[in-house]
Amino acid sequence: MKSRVSLRALIGSSLFAVIYGVLTGFTGLFAPIIGWLLPVNLRQPLLNLHNYALLFLFRVTCGVKVEVIGRENVPADRAVVLASNHQSEWETYLLQILKTPISTVLKKELLAIPFFGWGLRMVKPIAIDRSKRAGALKQILKQGKERIQAGRSVLIFPEGTRTPVGTERAFNKGAAMLASSSNAPILPLVHNAGHVWPGRTWLRYPGKITVVIGPLIEVEGKSTSEIHEEMEAWMRSAMQQHP
Repeated sequence: MKSRVSLRALIGSSLFAVIYGVLTGFTGLFAPIIGWLLPVNLRQPLLNLHNYALLFLFRVTCGVKVEVIGRENVPADRAVVLASNHQSEWETYLLQILKTPISTVLKKELLAIPFFGWGLRMVKPIAIDRSKRAGALKQILKQGKERIQAGRSVLIFPEGTRTPVGTERAFNKGAAMLASSSNAPILPLVHNAGHVWPGRTWLRYPGKITVVIGPLIEVEGKSTSEIHEEMEAWMRSAMQQHP
C-alpha cells in the first residue's frame, strides 16, 4: 500500500500541531476565567471562537476542504439529540458550532486533561464513567433530559468510542432512549473525517471531508427500538454512500 506520508502532510501536520497546542493552552487557561464572569448563555459562544479558529487553521495548514450536505436539516429553534459517527477528534469541534448550545456525552477522564478539559467544563458536558454501564445510562437519560428541557441539544456517539475508518461497531440505544424519554427528535449525522484527521497519530493529511446531515427523526408514537432502527438505518446507509 502506498504511504500517505508526504512532505505536504509533514509540514502541515507540524505547523498545525504547534498552533493547536498554543491555541488549546491559551483557551483552556483564559476561557474558563472569562467564562465564569459571563452569563451562562454566552459561555459556549465564547468557547466556539476557539472551535472556529481551530477548524479554519486545520483547513489552511493541512490542505483540507469541507463539504456539508443537508445543513438545512438543522433546526434553529429546537433542541435535538444529535447522533454522529465518531472517527476523529475533528467532529467534536465541528458539532459544537453546528448546533449551539449543545452538551456532549463523553468519558469523564477528558475533563481531567489540563487546558482542554478546563475549557470543556464550560459547555456542561455529560461526563460518564464508561466502566459502569448501567449507571452511565441512567446519568445520560437524567442529565440529558434536563439539558434538553433547558434548551440545550445533546450530542451522542452511538458507537460509544472512536471507530477507525473501514471498521464497524454496534450502535448502542442511548440516543434513541434519550430521544424517546425527552420527546426530542434525533438529528443524524455522518462524516468521513477519519481519512484526514485519524486517531492515535499526530499526522494530518490533505483531502476532503464530507459531512451529511439527515432529516429529523421524530419520536412521537414510536418505540425506542423503532427510533433506534430508523436512526441506524439512515446512518449506515449514509456512511456507505460517503465512505
